[in-house]
Amino acid sequence: MGGAGVVLLLLLLLAGAGAGVAWRPPKGKCPPSCSCSKDSALCEGSPDLPESFSPTLLSLSLVRTGITQLKAGSFLRVPTLHLLLFTSNSFSVIEDDAFAGLSHLQYLFIEDNDIGSISKNALRGLRSLTHLSLASNNLETLPRFLFRGLETLTHVDLRGNPIQCDCRVLWLLQWMPTVNASVGTGACAGPTALAHMQLRHLDPKTFKCRAIELSWFQTVGEAALGVESFSYQGEPHIILAQPFAGRCLILTWDYSLQRFRPEEELSAPSVVSCKPLVLGPSFFVLAARLWGGSQLWARPGPGLRLAPTQALAPRRLLRPNDAELLWLDGQPCFVVADASKAGSTTLLCRDGPGFYPRQSLHAWHRDTDAEALELDGRPHLLLASASQRPVLFHWLGGRFERRTDIPEAEDVYATRHFQAGGDVFLCLTRYIGDSMVMRWDGSMFRLLQRLPSRGAHVFQPLLIARDQLAILGSDFAFSQVLRLEPDKGLLEPLQELGPPALVAPRAFAHVTVAGRRFLFAACFKGPTQIYQHHELDLSA
Repeated sequence: MGGAGVVLLLLLLLAGAGAGVAWRPPKGKCPPSCSCSKDSALCEGSPDLPESFSPTLLSLSLVRTGITQLKAGSFLRVPTLHLLLFTSNSFSVIEDDAFAGLSHLQYLFIEDNDIGSISKNALRGLRSLTHLSLASNNLETLPRFLFRGLETLTHVDLRGNPIQCDCRVLWLLQWMPTVNASVGTGACAGPTALAHMQLRHLDPKTFKCRAIELSWFQTVGEAALGVESFSYQGEPHIILAQPFAGRCLILTWDYSLQRFRPEEELSAPSVVSCKPLVLGPSFFVLAARLWGGSQLWARPGPGLRLAPTQALAPRRLLRPNDAELLWLDGQPCFVVADASKAGSTTLLCRDGPGFYPRQSLHAWHRDTDAEALELDGRPHLLLASASQRPVLFHWLGGRFERRTDIPEAEDVYATRHFQAGGDVFLCLTRYIGDSMVMRWDGSMFRLLQRLPSRGAHVFQPLLIARDQLAILGSDFAFSQVLRLEPDKGLLEPLQELGPPALVAPRAFAHVTVAGRRFLFAACFKGPTQIYQHHELDLSA
């Protein structure tokens, strides 16, 4: 039986015993252009929504009327309605609470109209509704939560609408299996790839309806070469290496101002790296400096200030370029990459109150970067150099031994790694030529992807919330944010950072504080910029 037949049958049922009884409605209770019986009214061709009806009316049919919109409370004068029918009308919008007061309404048919928009609270209050038809209108999408509170629904008809099967329909696909109602949905009108496919055949898991955005939040005035995040006494912090200001600057979150503010600074002229280490109540900072020697600063406990406690390997660290923290045999160690011909990259491990040289690595190779990582369950160290391809060392017998190098990776300035899906990936930064992404195959790193990167000094992977990102900084163009697509196993462009544009970015770090996620971008020729990470629900 078609929709019109169902409606006629319902009208007859609702008219019931009163259908054969001669009855004249009270004066003024049956508006012009309407035909009325004891419990029902049929209005056809009326210029507007009639205002005078019997307050005990059970069914109302509005056909080809001049109604242009359904406003809130349109039917408050007929609270006893059980059936309401709209057919071939010209209104295009249904507003919130359009059917307020109709707590007894069981059948609502809005068919063959020009409706292109329906408010999310349009059906609010229809707690007795069992049959709903929005068939054959002009609806491309339905608002999320449209059916919230309609616990008695048993039949829903959405057929005949030009539904766009994009992220806006995802909530409907997720809702249908959760309700004890038959839902007629019809076919998709778009997008092109899904046109003519039945909605009920769509798999919600194939929809990608979550997006992210990094938007500017705050500027920290001085230029910086490095940035690191750490947690001390349960509070997240950031430390910046600011060579021109001659300091390591520690930032903390100001809960009153809702901004980052300076907490403490360490005097460190020509600093290139400020590497934090927290051991219980104790807090250490390794300040690697180009001139004047590298130093270790320490804070014995909360409430105390950091103070210099040790000069670090003054005869070996002549021109440090990078410092990394790693754990070896349960002990914290630092590795400092030295870029001078006379110095050497040095491993410093804790011994008593300080950190002392444990091993010299890679002498005479002018190392520019060190990266600590774990492969096959063992500590490894990757050194990038101005004189040869990156070299991979593994921890064996209490020292690092050379394992292999990285093929097809000349002129690599820095390396950073990340893990995803059980695999280890490597981001290699090249100032001239393409930067690269490699994947560990169990014996060596193999090329996976090339990315144009002229002028890049940093290619930094970061895991923010559920997203594995990688940021490719550039001295000559906008810095690019890429995201790992699990289905492809490749990094895909996500957005550019800016405005404001980053001026010679050198390092990135992220921190989560007060339920918000932030990205710090340390820039060598401009101020440090802070961006906030936002998650966007495209199905909303």
